[in-house]
Amino acid sequence: MSEVPAAAPLAPATYPGKTLGIVGLVLAILAPIVGLIISIIARSQSKAAGFKNTPAKAGIIVGIILTVLYIVIIVASVALTAAAFNSACAELGSGTFESGTTTITCP
Repeated sequence: MSEVPAAAPLAPATYPGKTLGIVGLVLAILAPIVGLIISIIARSQSKAAGFKNTPAKAGIIVGIILTVLYIVIIVASVALTAAAFNSACAELGSGTFESGTTTITCP
C-alpha cells in the first residue's frame, strides 16, 4: 500500500489583538495619540484572551512618551511666541504695526 503523505503542520494560531498591537506600535510613532489608543485596545483584547501582547505594550509606552513630548513642544512654542510678541510690543509701543505681510496689534 502506498502511504498517505502527512499533512502539513498548521500555522501557529494568532491571538486576538496581535495585528492590532503591531498597527498600534507603528501609529504610536507616526500619530502618538491614535497609536496609544489602538495599542490600549489591542492589549486589552489580548489580555482578555490570556495572551501577552508585547507590540501593544511597546505602542503604549512609545505613545505616552511621544504624546508628552509633543505637548511639551507645543507649550514651549506658544510660550516663545508670546514672549516674542511681548518683546515686539515693548519696543513698538501701543498701536497697530505692519511689516510686509505681518500685522502686530499692541495694546
